[in-house]
Amino acid sequence: MASTLTLIKSLLSAKGIKTIVLMLYHVFFFMTLLFCIFLIFYGRRHSITVTTLTSAGNIGEDGILSCTFEPDIKLADIVIQWLKEGVMGLVHEFKEGKDVLSNQDEMFRGRTAVFSDQVIVGNASLRLKNVQLTDAGTYKCYIITSKGKGNANLEYKTGAFSIPEVNVDYNASSESLRCEAPRWFPQPTVVWASQVDQGANFSDVSNTSFELNSENVTMKVVSVLYNVTINNTYSCMIENSIAKATGDIKVTDSEIKRRSHLQLLNSKASLCVSAYSAISWVLLPLCFYLILK
Repeated sequence: MASTLTLIKSLLSAKGIKTIVLMLYHVFFFMTLLFCIFLIFYGRRHSITVTTLTSAGNIGEDGILSCTFEPDIKLADIVIQWLKEGVMGLVHEFKEGKDVLSNQDEMFRGRTAVFSDQVIVGNASLRLKNVQLTDAGTYKCYIITSKGKGNANLEYKTGAFSIPEVNVDYNASSESLRCEAPRWFPQPTVVWASQVDQGANFSDVSNTSFELNSENVTMKVVSVLYNVTINNTYSCMIENSIAKATGDIKVTDSEIKRRSHLQLLNSKASLCVSAYSAISWVLLPLCFYLILK
């Protein structure tokens, strides 16, 4: 009992407190050094960059959910998992060089595939067949390789969009142009423009209608522009929240020239790096300071 009291008194003395502080410092230094070694040799090795590209799917057609990652020559070590928010099963899984679909959700059965010959170069993109309106949502591309693992989210929008065709309407009582596009959803806006009359509003001399297609989702767009003039270029612009399409026509005394193009809207890339990577870059200077001290 007396020896215990003597030990406590010695520890509480100035010299004892200094000894305790020194011991704690050495413990802290040792633990920090171990953590630094973990970050350098484990944290960086177990984090990879995964990049996705937000895109849109055209109902009834095949779509692509884009995802890339740091390439790995060891194909057998690569695992690709596609998941969808709110869905219990997997969208798709690829590992050991082949598709593994035992845990695939029923709504994606027979509709998915990866580009297996491009996986080794870092392509984890998913082909989605016969895109449905219900396929819209948040997807996650999750990757495991011999270098580490990572993931990135993708917002997938679905709708319908098509390129318009503009023709001279010979059945009309006056010189008219007829713009038709077979499939759009959600319902788009239609605007006419003229190269000669730039900034003019043609709403009073045009008529636009929407006809529901047989599947009761998409609609056919028909717009007629009246009182057109020769030797002028007119544009029929169709746009919704997913896409914008334009059909141009130039009518002269001797010929008719047409041009069209389609642009998907709100496409953007999403990049994700594992948290270990970010932490290691912040703490590495401290680690090197402690090691060299």
